[in-house]
Amino acid sequence: MNLRSYIFFVLIVLGINVGLVHAQSEADSIPASDIVESSVSVSVSESEAEAAYRQNSFAESIKLYESEIGKNKQIKKESPELYYNLGNAYFRDNQIAKAILNYERALLLDPGDSDIRHNLRFAKTRIEDKIDSADSFFVNQWIRSIQNLYTANRWAMIGIVLFLILIIAVGSYVISTQITVRKISFYSGIVLLALVIIANAFAFKQKNKIVNRSTGIVMSASVSIHTSPDAHSQELFRLHEGSKVRIKREEGNWFEIVIANGSVGWLQKKNIEKI
Repeated sequence: MNLRSYIFFVLIVLGINVGLVHAQSEADSIPASDIVESSVSVSVSESEAEAAYRQNSFAESIKLYESEIGKNKQIKKESPELYYNLGNAYFRDNQIAKAILNYERALLLDPGDSDIRHNLRFAKTRIEDKIDSADSFFVNQWIRSIQNLYTANRWAMIGIVLFLILIIAVGSYVISTQITVRKISFYSGIVLLALVIIANAFAFKQKNKIVNRSTGIVMSASVSIHTSPDAHSQELFRLHEGSKVRIKREEGNWFEIVIANGSVGWLQKKNIEKI
């Protein structure tokens, strides 16, 4: 790659980073042995919800948290802390499917939070379906685990920081007259460019998961999965409340879904709630 092409490519990456950061800017408990609690309060309603939770009035706490989330949705705002606390309240009220739904929503917004992951894993031990993932290739799991360390915003900012370091490397390559410095700058630039692209890719994927929500939680106690969007078609298998599914497409009142082990089928929309 000659210098002109190199600089031109760097400028393209800069444009991608700026666009991503702009897009991100627009997008936007009581101790027990196994559940980790949180008490982040930024409004009167949340304080009341937390107080109700501490008094073991879980139904009242749920009502207040749901109300606060509804208010936030009206101004197109979502809070992982609210979903997390609501998930805890549902868990204490023994509504496991709704607890999992809200933990998943919290994790979608803040994928790097270890408390959310811990509580979600524990809640899943309370459901009937234990489905192993069909994708056991360690490289894919490793890449996903890295991607889920940060939110889309954080990955975009990491991309910006790496890009600024890349600019310094390009400047050193252009200005320096020493062969050793130019070589180090050039190869460092190549590595940094790759990292910038990776950071942007992760930011895009994290953003896409929030914008295009294609997963859901089964809310019915037991539901039949059919071969086609017809209640009279053959039943393939059954799922129970709390199970997570990926939605492939919809037809009328039906969703075609895929579960973790790769099995595909149709179920009625009323039986699941999107994350």
